[in-house]
Amino acid sequence: MARRLYIEENLSPWAVWSSRLSLFALAVGGLSALILTTGAFEFGPALATFGAALAFAAVAILFALIAFVAIWRNGGAGLGRAIRGLLLSILLLLYPAYLAQRAIKLPAINDISTDTANPPRFVALASQRPPNHVAYPGGQTAQLQHAAYGDISPLQVDLPPRNTYEVVLGVINNHKWPIAAAQPPAATRREATIEATARSLVMGFREDIIIRIAPAGTGSRIDLRSASRVSIPDLGTNAARLRALLEEIDDAVSKAPEPRPEPKPAEKPAPRRTPRR
Repeated sequence: MARRLYIEENLSPWAVWSSRLSLFALAVGGLSALILTTGAFEFGPALATFGAALAFAAVAILFALIAFVAIWRNGGAGLGRAIRGLLLSILLLLYPAYLAQRAIKLPAINDISTDTANPPRFVALASQRPPNHVAYPGGQTAQLQHAAYGDISPLQVDLPPRNTYEVVLGVINNHKWPIAAAQPPAATRREATIEATARSLVMGFREDIIIRIAPAGTGSRIDLRSASRVSIPDLGTNAARLRALLEEIDDAVSKAPEPRPEPKPAEKPAPRRTPRR
């Protein structure tokens, strides 16, 4: 019987390791994103884990390029694995590259307020924020905010504070954000406040929101503040949230029914005097 000769092409080790590292980087990156979203661990270690995933992806790209050169010169198998390693690694690096591009264009701040002179103050959420991130920074932060987000300003509406508070509370409830405190206007407190916490879409960073409603003539003035809990630039997320909220509130106020005038208390009849005899 004639013997068949099987010639096995040399499989490029660079291609093999590129594919393996890209898959490992995706797994580590997904795990770190899950940790950040759920808040199961501290922010620092979780972010370091995500950074390690990006490093593995970069090495996988390097190995894929070396594999392309080796296969081109010497032949052999592994082109498909090298392409897979390259594409998966690029896919993982696309989002950080997008964030880096935004970081170059946007100011390095993470606390945005419609009123930088007298910003709303966190009360119920103060204990959950880092000690040095409770008060609005002001100063250079305010200057950078006005330069980059000059359109963010207080909202004036025609509804009285009580009705405005109910409309704004409905908008916040529609977002299903956990509300830490909701104080309507009262006789001893003219201003109404609502404090809630939102989460960023991808990494799940906590960003606290406070809304202040104050009387302004026959209507109300609405001030908003959105601030991150981590000491890194927010890449415009807080400003985008305030813009969206201002539009939602303005739209909800325009659709709100006209407030009914409060009934006047009935006047008591004056007591009759019995004439003296």
